Amino acid sequence: MKKLYVIATPIGNLKDITLRALEVLNSVDVIAAEDTRHVQKLLNHYGIFGKKLVSYHNYNEEERAEKLIEILKDKDVALVSDAGTPCISDPGYRIVKKAREKGIEVVPIPGPFAAAVALSASGLPSDKFLFVGFLPNKESEREEDLKYYIDLGFTFILYESPKRVLKTLKTLEKLNPMADVVVAKELTKIHESFFIGKPEDIINLLEENPDKLKGEFVILVHPNQEKVIDIDSILTEAKQLKNQGMKTKEIASLLSKKYKVSKNEIYKKILNL
Repeated sequence: MKKLYVIATPIGNLKDITLRALEVLNSVDVIAAEDTRHVQKLLNHYGIFGKKLVSYHNYNEEERAEKLIEILKDKDVALVSDAGTPCISDPGYRIVKKAREKGIEVVPIPGPFAAAVALSASGLPSDKFLFVGFLPNKESEREEDLKYYIDLGFTFILYESPKRVLKTLKTLEKLNPMADVVVAKELTKIHESFFIGKPEDIINLLEENPDKLKGEFVILVHPNQEKVIDIDSILTEAKQLKNQGMKTKEIASLLSKKYKVSKNEIYKKILNL
């Protein structure tokens, strides 16, 4: 049996490929690519010619896996995706799984990974993070997933299309308006951009500049679990209770339980009335 090389390729800037990746692409007999036209541009750029290219994607991966296993009996194969590290929010894992089952050696050739690239430049806490890839298409499922990730309390990373990025941000604003958000687009490319702020800030920016709603997006979120307090409602209720003869401490205790906020915070606000 030969080897299956899983090779990370640039996510935008072609200079981001590693020397080892080029060395392996030069040496293998066959390259399995998500889109053969896409990888051909990379190969042409680096003067790598004469390679047999085999396409694989979500719709033919099972069939292609069998074919590649046959090829691997006699020839080394490189597995690449359109951009970044194969098998991460991309097809390819079935091929790797089948190769492992057949006892074929799988060799990773590390390189770019859009989520890690975005996280490294986001300024968000990165000691613990969750990569979740693309959210479900169904709105109710998307909202349910976002609630779960928010409740975890640490940074999570999404991939999103230009058509859905605003919708996702608006759902996020509804669920956690005080979250710290970084939206990165077109990483490593000419129009690379980072938008930083609360969900509302980024929504306003993108709605005012629809030309920015192009490209590939990575959304990074660090939840803020602080409660958003409707101060006016609390103070109005506090006044009513005060007029009924309740003491300030009693009012603070009652309203803190009702709104699940600090009793001391409410007490201070009542004193400032």
